Amino acid sequence: MSDSSRAARRLAAFIAGAGATHFLAPWPYDAIVPSRLPGKARTWTYLSGAAELAVAAAVAHPKTRRKGALAAAALFAAVFPANVKMARDWRHRALPLRAVVYGRLPVQAPLIAWALLVARNADKGVSER
Repeated sequence: MSDSSRAARRLAAFIAGAGATHFLAPWPYDAIVPSRLPGKARTWTYLSGAAELAVAAAVAHPKTRRKGALAAAALFAAVFPANVKMARDWRHRALPLRAVVYGRLPVQAPLIAWALLVARNADKGVSER
């Protein structure tokens, strides 16, 4: 298995794990859904979890990997406002909790870069098969 294929599989597993938590433990996600979105927070939690699972499946499959990885980059960028909301909402919590939520903010950039790298290398993985 090539390095690009391994990176893609790891990215797919990471996204699938995050998507699954939207269904297994939805309440933390409900709390960070921006209030300006219409409907119930739980609906957005489930929709975002389903989107993450779909993106993970696309990244895992070599024929859809490039588009899936680009979708992953877009998804990582799209959830950034929710992470900012969580950081703002938790600004008065205990320091360890604040450290976790503030620490998530700069992590978005490397996640986007990882997804873009997988997208860029997607064709290499297909040609090596």
